[in-house]
Amino acid sequence: MLPRFEYGDTVRVIRNVRNDGTYPGLSTGDLLVRRGSVGTVIEIGTFLQDQLIYSVHFLDNGRIVGCREEELIDADAAWTPSRFESRERVRAGRALALRGQIVAPRGTVGEILSVLRDSPGAVHYHVIFGDRVLAVPEAALEAIDQAPPGEVPA
Repeated sequence: MLPRFEYGDTVRVIRNVRNDGTYPGLSTGDLLVRRGSVGTVIEIGTFLQDQLIYSVHFLDNGRIVGCREEELIDADAAWTPSRFESRERVRAGRALALRGQIVAPRGTVGEILSVLRDSPGAVHYHVIFGDRVLAVPEAALEAIDQAPPGEVPA
């Protein structure tokens, strides 16, 4: 198991990092580092002998956070910010159709399975609506706390 990054490398975290209960002074689930933030690798260790964990110092917020290798990319690598991330619940901002048939009416709630940053034109997402997974452009989704026009947010 060879590390992809070395001490002193500048890296970008590609998903929000939340407190799993091991970061002192904050509640479990609190946001530690926002996706897209850049930091410096200051230590490399392992977890359960099969996962590399990088201690990354994020100067913008002064936090040192443990990150898994798959959560990091080189800071100079292409990065496209996204509005949502995996596991977030979203609402269809318009009716979504497949081969002319509406499969997710406007307002249907779904869950982001993956972020497709390299899609032509804009960020897309694999979103599961019921038992169907769709590739949906970012512009067709709304935050779950955003009510459709004419309705009041819950």
